[in-house]
Amino acid sequence: MQARPYLKAISLKEDMITDWDKYPFNIPAIRNINTLQFHSGVTFFVGENGAGKSTLIESIALAMGFSSEGGTRNFNLATADTISTLHRYLKTIRSFATPKDYYFLRAESFYNVATYMDQVGGITSGYGDKLLHERSHGEAFMAALTLKLRGKGLYIFDEPEAALSPTRQMAAISAIHQLVKKESQFIIATHSPILLSYPDAKILHLDEHGISEISYEETEHFSITRSFLNNYKKLLPTLLED
Repeated sequence: MQARPYLKAISLKEDMITDWDKYPFNIPAIRNINTLQFHSGVTFFVGENGAGKSTLIESIALAMGFSSEGGTRNFNLATADTISTLHRYLKTIRSFATPKDYYFLRAESFYNVATYMDQVGGITSGYGDKLLHERSHGEAFMAALTLKLRGKGLYIFDEPEAALSPTRQMAAISAIHQLVKKESQFIIATHSPILLSYPDAKILHLDEHGISEISYEETEHFSITRSFLNNYKKLLPTLLED
């Protein structure tokens, strides 16, 4: 019997929802969750800004016991009360096996996590032999990915590419793969066509029609990036018109 995926699926507790026209249930992708099943290795959420990716990824993390700002499940920091209530309405379907490691990496609040860890744990907090704020933002992200995470874990990432150069995004793919080989599961919201290229991942597209599974080549991230790079000399004059 296979331990992964540690988080098999989520569904909405529909009987608890009293107003489907109220946020976050007025977001089509959230309204139409039904039962959402995850890949044993890597599941990506993609979609336009406002489609509900970050709302959903945050709510999954909260339902799994993480702090809204990220870190391990032992970490509890909330500098702003901006979370949605969606996690209260999520039913989680879990494996018989429990992950040995947990981490929620959230791009927009990782600075706060780094500040806290530097103050409380210093170089004993598991991110290497330098304080996180002694590194660039991208280096701190990579320290979390390559040094803090130990394997056999459930890892939830919200836009990890935000601080990473294209080269570092490729390094992140390699690091993710090593952790997948160590029996880890990732759930990632991203806009990165580089990260999305990870082979055999499940890609879930959120839009005004709900949530659907698509291939890498069907993502706008792939098609628009390829089109722009192949035709940027023709496209730029149109984009820069007054």
